Amino acid sequence: MTKKFLLLLSLSIIFLASCNQDNHEDITIDASKTSALTAERINTSIDESISVRNTFDWSQVDDNFLWSAIQRGNYIATIGFGTSKNDFDRSKSPDNQKIEQELLDIIQHYEGKSLDKIVISSDKFLNLVDVLIEKQETVIALRKSQYIRYFEPSDYKYFQNNAPYRASNANGSSNTTNSSGSSGCGYESEVLNSADYTTVTPNAKAPWTFYKHNIPAAWSFSSGAGVTIGVVDTGISPSQSLMGSSFNNGLSTGRTVYKYGVYVDSIWPWSTTTDGPNDQCGHGTSMASVAAAPRNANGMPVGVAYNANLITYRAASNVVLDGYHEQNGVKNAFVALGNNAAVKIISMSMGHIFSVGKIEDGVKYAYSKGKLIFCAGGTSTSFTNFVGVIFPASMAEAVAVTGVVENTSNVKCDVCHSGGKIDFTIQMQRATSGNTVPVNSYYNAQTDYVGGSSVATATTAGIAALVWAKNPTWTRDQVLTKMKQSSTYYPVKNAEYGHGNINALLAVQ
Repeated sequence: MTKKFLLLLSLSIIFLASCNQDNHEDITIDASKTSALTAERINTSIDESISVRNTFDWSQVDDNFLWSAIQRGNYIATIGFGTSKNDFDRSKSPDNQKIEQELLDIIQHYEGKSLDKIVISSDKFLNLVDVLIEKQETVIALRKSQYIRYFEPSDYKYFQNNAPYRASNANGSSNTTNSSGSSGCGYESEVLNSADYTTVTPNAKAPWTFYKHNIPAAWSFSSGAGVTIGVVDTGISPSQSLMGSSFNNGLSTGRTVYKYGVYVDSIWPWSTTTDGPNDQCGHGTSMASVAAAPRNANGMPVGVAYNANLITYRAASNVVLDGYHEQNGVKNAFVALGNNAAVKIISMSMGHIFSVGKIEDGVKYAYSKGKLIFCAGGTSTSFTNFVGVIFPASMAEAVAVTGVVENTSNVKCDVCHSGGKIDFTIQMQRATSGNTVPVNSYYNAQTDYVGGSSVATATTAGIAALVWAKNPTWTRDQVLTKMKQSSTYYPVKNAEYGHGNINALLAVQ
């Protein structure tokens, strides 16, 4: 009896000891890996990866590299978690809270801090959390977890850390750029050449490019009525009434425009106060104008889907999604549009040269809700011309669009990207003058020209609205299939320019 009691006592002590034992292993870092890499060294490696493999992925770098980028990015990291690579939706992930807590326990142990000193935000809809990490040991321990979908620096500014980019933007930037290489911002206006538009009733200017895609002819069948387009960009100017109080003007009637702001203009990651829906860049106003400006009586440019409803999100300060608040804003915009049952089409003419996990989650979330998503293939005016199709246009869930020269479907515009992931092209650069697409400018009664894959994307989103309005019971896939069937190269995609130019008239017939 005594022996049996002692045995049970010994087993109990062992069990209790094992329960109280710290299950986190000691981590030793090689002496050569204890210092953080410089931003220049990090950027050089990123550029080398993109040049050789046409992509860069944080999951492919070693622990020291990832930790270094987190350090150079204000110690902020995003952890996408789940049981598989597609386990991004919290509503479909029953173990999300348990998994998140397990990862936070690891961070707490190695950082030696309370949760309020670690967690910046935990997404309500997606399986991701933004955290502060200082120690390399934490990075090493987290990357051993089976529940990590991605683990990335959240505020590492690739472009800001790149000397050529800083130099190109020191001299200002053009409103024709939609991706890496320039901010894409500008309040300037320009008087339109009469050869670049045709006046249509009641007194609107139809851009030359619309005729190259038979858009005016398609208006006999559809004007986009009943379809809602969501534009993720820099917002809409409060000084452009045609995209606000006069959204219903001329032949544009009975439709709505809503403007939201999800961009936080702050250097502090924990700040959550947005700066509102108003465009402070100019780019977003141009994109919204191309997609859905009214068929007005004011002598101003008309949009493709001039009777479509519009919802815009100010999601970033400019088109280069470089930093925590820009990337967070875009993610939040896609989630919000995904949750809006009225929205059928999402257009975004912004991007980054490599994947951002939280934006990828946002795009997938919106796609899972049945949205048809168009993204710009890329526009560069400086040092990123070596990049192919940018992110998120490179995603399978996105329809990638680029711009081509007038009367061609396979000669890209001077600043446009091309590549195997392009789906459609839009003629947006005149062959002789080089002029691009007429749009409503930042200020009332002023016009401008805008180009690149930005305007090509917004134009394509407008065409999709025409098709969907003509066929309101169709699914996203049916709309997309009809657009493909109405394009230059269907059924065999061109290696660099996808299905080519869309014939809007065929698409709505």
